[in-house]
Amino acid sequence: MAQEFVKAQIKGDKVVVFSKPSCPYCVMAKDVLSKYKFKTGHFDIIDISGRSDMSSIQDYLKQITGARTVPRVFIGEKCVGGGSDVAELDKCGKLEGMLQSMGALQ
Repeated sequence: MAQEFVKAQIKGDKVVVFSKPSCPYCVMAKDVLSKYKFKTGHFDIIDISGRSDMSSIQDYLKQITGARTVPRVFIGEKCVGGGSDVAELDKCGKLEGMLQSMGALQ
């Protein structure tokens, strides 16, 4: 079930962040991404804390991304990493281009 949930969430041309509110790296990823003006429906933050399948979701994220930790940030259906990775992509100017090329920005 966790596998189907994750696949359904990351499907399409949007940015998805699997997150927990108490995680400082999740806050970092959200802060970086909040600078951009996304089209409606192209940016989702999925809070997995408190979900009965949280552990299974993290196990599946590890299977497909190599890491179980959050945040796991997907641009399109590709994982670009976590909070530090998103911050670095933004700092070096690559993030905006990635978001524009997939049509996520207004």
